[in-house]
Amino acid sequence: MSEDKFQSFADILKAKQKVKAPAYPWQDLALRIIKELNIPDFKRGAVFKVCRDLPAHKVTVALNDTKELCKTGAAWKYFFKIIDQTKK
Repeated sequence: MSEDKFQSFADILKAKQKVKAPAYPWQDLALRIIKELNIPDFKRGAVFKVCRDLPAHKVTVALNDTKELCKTGAAWKYFFKIIDQTKK
């Protein structure tokens, strides 16, 4: 019976998916924004572009402003409005 346990444990280790860490800090920030604001799939690329192109502190301020000012509704839309004003 102990052999079956070792086989199943080995199977678990084989089946375990390796999660690749972000290569750049801005990628980590983008993933955090996507998670916190429930960004839809079709807008995720835009979040990565914003995080890559703008300074991290400006993006973080926009994220915090969004969470503070938009309590209901689609917060991700509000986030992009704030980011657009930040670029100008």
